Amino acid sequence: MSAGLPQASVKSQIFESLLGFLPDWVQITVLALIVLAVLASWGVKIKRKIAYRRAVRTGQPVHAAAQYGQGSGADHLGEYAPQQGSGADHLGAYAPQQAQPAQQPSGADFLGAYAPQQRQGDGPSANASA
Repeated sequence: MSAGLPQASVKSQIFESLLGFLPDWVQITVLALIVLAVLASWGVKIKRKIAYRRAVRTGQPVHAAAQYGQGSGADHLGEYAPQQGSGADHLGAYAPQQAQPAQQPSGADFLGAYAPQQRQGDGPSANASA
């Protein structure tokens, strides 16, 4: 066992090998963007936590999903949020009509022009008399 520096993880070795093929300016830019993304995510998380604590301290109602940062987009629309109802309510005259009880289609319905022609007197009652 060597007393040197600890070995790098497999992920960091893969990351370094991928960046090793790129020019220096690209490597620096990629690393800076990664650091910026991490710092921005921490900032947003801290901002949400502070806003939550302020809302609790002042006694404002806190949405249950907003406690954990999982509010939906409609939570932020305020008075511009759509009223409760189905999507068809907004279609007006273009809304689909109420479904009629459908007949069970037969195999001949799918044959189109190739379906056998129905003849007068040719039916189940005509065959039963024979």
